[in-house]
Amino acid sequence: MGRLKTYLWRYWRRYFLGGLCLLGTVTLVMWIPWWIREAVRILEQGGALSDVTFYAAVIAFAALAQGIIRTCSRALIFNAGRNVEYDLRNDLFAHLQKLPSSFYHARRTGDLMSRVINDISAVRVMLGPGVLNFANAPLYYVYALVLMLSMDVRMTLAALAPFPLLIYAAAKFRGRIMKSSLEVQQQMSALSSHVQENLSGMHVVKAYAQEKYQTQQFVALNEEFRSKSLEMARMRGIVTPIMQGINGLTVVIVIWYGGVRVARGDLLVADIVAFIAYLNVLAWPTAAFGWMLSLVERGRAAMKRLEEILNTQPAIASLPGALPVAGLKSGIEFREVSFAYEQQANGHPILNSIGFSLPKGKTIALVGRIGSGKSTLAQLVPRLFDASSGEVLIDGQDVRKLSLRDLRKALGYVPQEPFLFSTSLRRNLAFGRDDVSDQDLQRAVRIARLDRDVENFPRGLDTVVGERGVTLSGGQKQRATLARALAIDPPVLILDDCLSSVDAQTEAEILQGLRSILKEKTCLIISHRISAVKDADEILVFEDGRILERGTHHQLVERGGLYAELHQQQRLTEELEQI
Repeated sequence: MGRLKTYLWRYWRRYFLGGLCLLGTVTLVMWIPWWIREAVRILEQGGALSDVTFYAAVIAFAALAQGIIRTCSRALIFNAGRNVEYDLRNDLFAHLQKLPSSFYHARRTGDLMSRVINDISAVRVMLGPGVLNFANAPLYYVYALVLMLSMDVRMTLAALAPFPLLIYAAAKFRGRIMKSSLEVQQQMSALSSHVQENLSGMHVVKAYAQEKYQTQQFVALNEEFRSKSLEMARMRGIVTPIMQGINGLTVVIVIWYGGVRVARGDLLVADIVAFIAYLNVLAWPTAAFGWMLSLVERGRAAMKRLEEILNTQPAIASLPGALPVAGLKSGIEFREVSFAYEQQANGHPILNSIGFSLPKGKTIALVGRIGSGKSTLAQLVPRLFDASSGEVLIDGQDVRKLSLRDLRKALGYVPQEPFLFSTSLRRNLAFGRDDVSDQDLQRAVRIARLDRDVENFPRGLDTVVGERGVTLSGGQKQRATLARALAIDPPVLILDDCLSSVDAQTEAEILQGLRSILKEKTCLIISHRISAVKDADEILVFEDGRILERGTHHQLVERGGLYAELHQQQRLTEELEQI
């Protein structure tokens, strides 16, 4: 909760002015019973009607004024809560952008979405209605205590005798409400994750006829959410009647004890009227105490979940004094690089002592069986992961010493799994550069051989491709992500098996187009297809995280090793397909 103070301090003026308005509201509200007492006393003593009319006018004016001031207090405090919500959500999203890929491997998307939306809304409610009522109640009680004591000390003590029960009930239920609120938020995350996964993978659910099973899973999660929500509602439902009962008990005490004293002649009826009026004023803060407590505890539980993310330090970030990156001068070097994923219990390295150089303007290809570490190696260059040991150097500088933003701006990275945003194809292709021209886009589309497809789209490049590019085929999505990398015209291209869903003829056309631009670029190509890598300046054959073979296409074929075996297998496959 300490982090929240920073956000509150930004809007302290709003909270301060809101507090002043609350003070003005409570002052007017708490003087109204006093003026009612004076009016009743005048009537009791047979005073002039004009005096009663004066107090009636004062009470009416006070009621109108407190209504206006109350509106101002709510506007100031509620808006401050909205502003904190706005800042907190922006900061959380910005922080999520800084966290490395390993963070998202260990987190469910639905859980993160629940925190960004539901938890932050709970914090806003705590800082709006929660703060207002939390400040309101003590003011009412302090004012009431002072004014009631000034009328009659014994009556005040008798009226407030049940209030220790209120303090006991609040202490009893606070921890339980906090625990229940946290459980509700966590279950909401589980529910959100299930919905998100099913909607994203609906084609898989339908393909395997698992609609009924997934619905049953959702019903079970929803039932647990309902159970936990009802448990929290039951606790709130218990607290509120307790508070109302305590308030009702004070009224009974005032009527009974006050009646006895009026009968004895040492108390006026006007005093009893005033005491009952004060207790009625305190009825809402007392009854709302349980509701207010649940708001605060739910907000605290939500903030605790948010701080779990905000306190996570980005494992990959630019160091102080990071060096700028302006193009590529000499090349890229891998020096004794090893890597193992943190979540792997056995600690088996994916990469083991990898060393090679990629000079500027050259193309190196990585081939090998699935799981040999090729894609992992490619992800070390843009620092999607950092090497466990060894160094990845660009122009002789360790990439960890370079500006992370500059480094990634200098790379055109096409991942193995294509991803497109739910917007137009044009905006997807221009994603990596704000000032990309139509000419650059058309050139990229032409090289990626997406131009013929674009001609058939209803709105050309302005066609909306849907979530994750759902309206496009696998090959179209791969070619679109390739065009996105080409559109920014980077000095370094990293192509991670980005043509696996493209047919052989289209692949040949794309490779022909790429050859014309690769002369000007430094390129790292990963592919399972020999046809995609045979023209590379050097080919590295990976096996179990190590470089098993290296050389040109002809050298490796003549050597008769793993590369020659893969080459022969693919030739046989192609011949069988032609039969």
